[in-house]
Amino acid sequence: MRLNNKIALVTGAGSGFGRGIAARFAEEGAKLVVADINEEAAKMVAGEIGDSAIAVVADVSKNSDVEAMIKQTVAQWGRLDILVNNAGTTHRNKPMTEVTEEEFDRIFAVNVKSVFLTARHGVPLMKEQGHGMILNVASTAGLRPRPGLAWYNTSKGAMITATKAMAIELASFKIRVNAINPVAGETGMLHLFMGEDTPEKRAQFVSSIPWGRLSQPQDMANAALFLCSDEADMVTGTCMEVDGGRCI
Repeated sequence: MRLNNKIALVTGAGSGFGRGIAARFAEEGAKLVVADINEEAAKMVAGEIGDSAIAVVADVSKNSDVEAMIKQTVAQWGRLDILVNNAGTTHRNKPMTEVTEEEFDRIFAVNVKSVFLTARHGVPLMKEQGHGMILNVASTAGLRPRPGLAWYNTSKGAMITATKAMAIELASFKIRVNAINPVAGETGMLHLFMGEDTPEKRAQFVSSIPWGRLSQPQDMANAALFLCSDEADMVTGTCMEVDGGRCI
């Protein structure tokens, strides 16, 4: 068991990559906090995992929700070993000037402010423990932007920079910080990335991935497992592309 008795909090774990990561961590012995803004989804995933998981409802863009989420984690499991910032959102693929201010604000609140908030409440706890691992789920969009997703691309670039900045500041406290950069995958946001989910659009996206397919939650779960395990003890500040070669 590569995560035996580790305590892991995964945000946005009610679906997509987060669900895959939570399930994989549980298979490897971790105790989970399945956090999601969708209560039904969080409870469903926690129920699938069983007694080693609890569901927590949280909007990661809100300070009070994040504070409560961290406190619930400690109340249930006693500590926090692994924090996965997976929750994310996007705007529909469209020209940058057509994105509304409300859409822009929501994207940065969920994708960027959430990393600040979880650090604000989670890092002091990890410092006190003398260890911790933070994994940010960024995107290849932060490295190789796609047209029509300008502000989503920008938010993921900020997550990548935050990962490196956090890693260098927290290394002396034995807190590792890494990221994974998924390529477009089979998740609930895929239709927004494409603008419309048609065979032609899917073929266009797949054609940009040398490996020849979209990513799957299991791909991200396997990469996350390595980075969050003790096997990666010397790995911090890394932003791992899980992209089938798109960013080459």
